[in-house]
Amino acid sequence: MFQIEEELKKLPAKPGVYIMRDKKDTIIYVGKAIILKNRVRQYFQNSRNHTEKIKQMVENIDHFEYIITDSELEALVLECNLIKEHMPKYNTMLKDDKTYPYLRITLYEAFPRVSIVREQKKDKAKYYGPYTSMTAVKDTLELLRQIYKIRTCSRILPGDAGKERPCLYYHMGQCEAPCQQFITQEDYRINIDEVIEFLNGNYARVAKLLETRMAEASVALEFEKAAKYRDLLHSVKQIAGRQKITNTDQVDRDIIAFARDKDEAVVQTFFIRSGKLIGRDHFHLSGVEDVEDAEVMASFLKQFYAGTPYIPKEISLGTKTEEEELITQWLTAKRGQKVYLRTPQKGDKEKLVELARKNAELVLNQDIEKIKREEAKTTGALRELAGYLDLPLVERIESFDISNTAGFESVGSMVVFEKGKPKKADYRKFKIRSVKGPDDYASMYEVLTRRFTHGQKELLHYRENNLDESLGSFTRYPDLILMDGGKGQVGIALKVLSELRLNIAVCGMVKDDNHRTRGLFYQDKELSFDKSSELFRLLTRIQDETHRFAIEYHRNLRQKNQVHSILDDISGIGPTRRRALMKYFQSLEAIQAAGVEEILSIPEMNRQAAEQVYEFFHS
Repeated sequence: MFQIEEELKKLPAKPGVYIMRDKKDTIIYVGKAIILKNRVRQYFQNSRNHTEKIKQMVENIDHFEYIITDSELEALVLECNLIKEHMPKYNTMLKDDKTYPYLRITLYEAFPRVSIVREQKKDKAKYYGPYTSMTAVKDTLELLRQIYKIRTCSRILPGDAGKERPCLYYHMGQCEAPCQQFITQEDYRINIDEVIEFLNGNYARVAKLLETRMAEASVALEFEKAAKYRDLLHSVKQIAGRQKITNTDQVDRDIIAFARDKDEAVVQTFFIRSGKLIGRDHFHLSGVEDVEDAEVMASFLKQFYAGTPYIPKEISLGTKTEEEELITQWLTAKRGQKVYLRTPQKGDKEKLVELARKNAELVLNQDIEKIKREEAKTTGALRELAGYLDLPLVERIESFDISNTAGFESVGSMVVFEKGKPKKADYRKFKIRSVKGPDDYASMYEVLTRRFTHGQKELLHYRENNLDESLGSFTRYPDLILMDGGKGQVGIALKVLSELRLNIAVCGMVKDDNHRTRGLFYQDKELSFDKSSELFRLLTRIQDETHRFAIEYHRNLRQKNQVHSILDDISGIGPTRRRALMKYFQSLEAIQAAGVEEILSIPEMNRQAAEQVYEFFHS
């Protein structure tokens, strides 16, 4: 038995990371300390100075553990890794997990290639970025290929020269084909140097070159070629416009500022490389209520740069950060060169920080309005529904439907909505086992019995083995069951729940003449709603999703049954060859259109079997 008071006495006076856990052994908070003994004890002392968030966290702590490190810097690195892995409830969390593209030039190769990568390695290649738009990176690479005819393939040159035919880019006039030795290493290197100049921001040179070529083509009456140069020139000017000059010191710098409202914050980041703004992005933080600005900034820096491969020389902040010296040490170690954290108070850098803050405020205000609209559509509609049904809470809804066509085997479906949104990971399909023919009531009885019996068994297993019940797929029961039908279907559901001794509210979706939900049947009464209300729209979305899921499953079964029954009629085609045929051709029509030689290309087929398939469809 874990005794917190006793365990507090055992804490060492050393640096390390502490991990708070709740009764289910879930990690709810991760922190670091210079002296574990002092830091962890503070949580369990007089709570008058604690924020509401910390008070709530402490109330949920069942036990804790700690890991000793050799230094506070090691503790910071470990803290970052644990927060990213476990995403604890009471830590300030960076919601976005983004990676950015880079352009990579393999200067260590005889014929360097240019490619798009997501990770910056410590090799002899040259990297440009990060770019916040993959579209912009692809456009840039396409432009470089058209102007400088550089290779983007992975062939090892000159070792692989002449082993394969030149690729499509050569035939399109976008590569000089060093793989065929159509260009010397010296001439190719001139092209690469031009690419580097371009990526360093020297656009005037290539613009002048394209203008000259366009004029020459026009004089020679080669108007198609002139139009091509015109389009390339337009692309160059677009890229030049995006990379706006911000200062002249040529330093790689990130500009970071944030805006906050209650428990949410938006962080705006500008990426400046070689004095040019090459991109910007914003990030969302949660759990910032009652957290000081300096701690919010520290949380962002630790989580963002833990997952970002490139660390700039300088980071300009809109707010001073906690642990500035320690974070500087960590970033310097990651970069391999000195990193500077600045909080500019005047000049161009301060203006950029203020611009970042205004952008963050703009995004945050837009998000607040979006959140309000989303809340009205989801949790707001659920609160309205709970009021209509006189229920304390409606958070999880499970909706059931049966589908069959002309007596073809019936199937059941379970669609789940949580907090007003579909939770597709919890959707379930049921192939009816005990019912012959189109009997919707008997089929629904089987589906509901299987769903909740399975849930009871799973729940018992988790409790007997002291496991987290929330991990089970069926252990969580709904607050409300929706039946795609009226009084009869509700009666079936109530019968199943009674037999299994479960107390769950059940509603039937009452349809109009067009088979659209017009209200709910609940406790022998029909409830109607304003058709313009968010509640009515939510019920309609649930009905549509329930129908879609059931019909899609039924259609797949029908198609599978039809295809397999035909293939089963072919002599010499068993389950293995049948699966191979369907995997290769994807449809019955494609098999019918195939010749013997194409069928024979499937490894599982021999000539006799291939000829039998062909003759079956063509005899």
